[in-house]
Amino acid sequence: MKKTVIFIFLLISVLANANIRMPLIFSDGMVLQRDKQIPIWGFADANESVEIHFNKQVKKTTADKNGKWTVNLSAEKAGGPFELTIIGKNKITIKNVLVGEVWICSGQSNMEFQVFKSMNGEKEIADANYPMIRHFGVAQDLSGTPKDDLKQGKWEEANKKNVGNFTAVGYYFARKLYAELKIPIGIINTSWGGTNVETWTSREAFEKSPDFKAMIADVPTLNVDSISKLYARKMKERVEKIQGNPVSSDNEDSFKELSFNDNSWGELNTPSLWENQPLGDLDGVVWMRKTITLTADDLKNNAVLSLAKIDDEDITYVNGIEIGRNTQYDLKRVYSVPGNVLKEGKNVIAVRIVDNSGGGGIYGEAQDLKLNIGSKSIPLDGKWKFRVIVVKTALSPNSYPSLLYNAMVNPLVPYGIQGVLWYQGEANVWRAAEYKKSFPLMITDWRTKFKQGNFPFYFVQLSTFDEFGGNSEKGSRWAELREAQSETLKVPNTGMAVTTDIGNAKDIHPTNKQDIGLRLAAIAMNNIYGKKQVHSGPTYKSQEIKGNQIVLTFDNIGSGLSTPNNVELKGFEIAGADKVFHSAKAIIKDNKVIVSSDQVQNPVAVHYGWADDDTAINLFNKEKFPASPFRTDNWEMLTANEKYKVSK
Repeated sequence: MKKTVIFIFLLISVLANANIRMPLIFSDGMVLQRDKQIPIWGFADANESVEIHFNKQVKKTTADKNGKWTVNLSAEKAGGPFELTIIGKNKITIKNVLVGEVWICSGQSNMEFQVFKSMNGEKEIADANYPMIRHFGVAQDLSGTPKDDLKQGKWEEANKKNVGNFTAVGYYFARKLYAELKIPIGIINTSWGGTNVETWTSREAFEKSPDFKAMIADVPTLNVDSISKLYARKMKERVEKIQGNPVSSDNEDSFKELSFNDNSWGELNTPSLWENQPLGDLDGVVWMRKTITLTADDLKNNAVLSLAKIDDEDITYVNGIEIGRNTQYDLKRVYSVPGNVLKEGKNVIAVRIVDNSGGGGIYGEAQDLKLNIGSKSIPLDGKWKFRVIVVKTALSPNSYPSLLYNAMVNPLVPYGIQGVLWYQGEANVWRAAEYKKSFPLMITDWRTKFKQGNFPFYFVQLSTFDEFGGNSEKGSRWAELREAQSETLKVPNTGMAVTTDIGNAKDIHPTNKQDIGLRLAAIAMNNIYGKKQVHSGPTYKSQEIKGNQIVLTFDNIGSGLSTPNNVELKGFEIAGADKVFHSAKAIIKDNKVIVSSDQVQNPVAVHYGWADDDTAINLFNKEKFPASPFRTDNWEMLTANEKYKVSK
């Protein structure tokens, strides 16, 4: 009996060690890239012999001393379904494998944005029946060092059951490609809302960059648990320095009271997410207070308190009395104030806010932050007092560089792909000028890691969003970020979809993802798939000053410059040497734009669409692709000196 137990134990041990294992990306329903070598890799015992069968191919290899093995299958034409079989001391068969076009879809929330949330989402889901389109959803994960495999993920067919949770941009892109090519399309969705470009870039890329090597030298190479503890300590120290008070929940019951003295508290601009202010990438619990003064006549009317939106949870008090609470981060807070709560003289609004992840604080439109008393409206936007009482210890993707590259990109390397679709930038608007270096660095980094040449890298330029009210007079971080994206087109084999006409100034997540997918597909069809066509809008080329006018020349004009329905051109501004921009008259003549203003007799520079909210601009080509916003000057911008820093 004893010998039998020992034998079984040894057998289990041998089997446990011997089994070859495949990364999650190699699983039933997968799509492999056509017309290129097909990298296949996995894990086994050290020096274990491995045999791979696919279609009519048979390849043999041996695992290295660490148990990792890699082979390259010869290129295959589009087709399937096939089986991929891997044989070592055990055997794995991956079924329903297609060969076609594979694209990685990555970025932040606008790439993460699912089909069910997109314009006409219910109809799009009902109409989905594309078994040749497959989507692999990479589970969100963090790591301080590069991982060999993903946390979770699976391949799914584009049907009514699955498609609602696909990346909308990626799906509409894939659907257009399938309609044109009639071959399998695979999209690998590795995205995370609210993330900056630095977390998607490898440590090695920063170490080799003259612009970032000093920064990365200060970042420890640790496991996630160690990084989390270090991050929590540094975050707590940083917050205490900013607010001038300890991070403590002591006496927080008194924070809601009118009698509480908040003179020692810090101040935050409101409405605006904490991440867009010095408080930064904070998850935790924060009290915010606003004091207002009312008259005796005010008390005769019904009062309604509007607090725009609060990310994530709030409990709201007026003069110490709770008047409402909610846990929906994207819901406008509108609370009735009982008649006996308000007082003549000073009154205090106190809000206890819990932010679990991502953005935090009171945000939205300034006009939605008010106290209505009868027909009177008292604005509440501007400075609010704040006090952080809890700093959450959980690590966020933006806490340190490379965390998402390590966990959500490195495990995909070197999977065979055609290219990458990218939609990100909102999280980098505070460092827009530096994005001219950090974004190309990431593109080059991915190309280096995948070792598949300068594969196509197509990205979406940020659409309109009136976050800061920025414009030519005050400066515009969003315009500067769009400029950085435009300049990234200097990187070989890149393309950019302009979205000025399909954004929403009041919503950072516009729902029209269909046109974005189609515009990205138009670039791909022209550049890769042999369907030569106009695939982008006009881009600024040069200016010529003629008296009191500036004549602008453009590339990519297609069959000619135009405006929708031939209406008057909008969005152009002109300035002289004083750098003061004035709204300008602009006309199209001989496929050039002539810009002038009676207020500027000696013009020097032109701005087009230079604002957070560029909804009104309307220069297109006749193929209905919008022109990208631009400026003709090189004057210093708002973000010129803002650099990426890691908390110390």
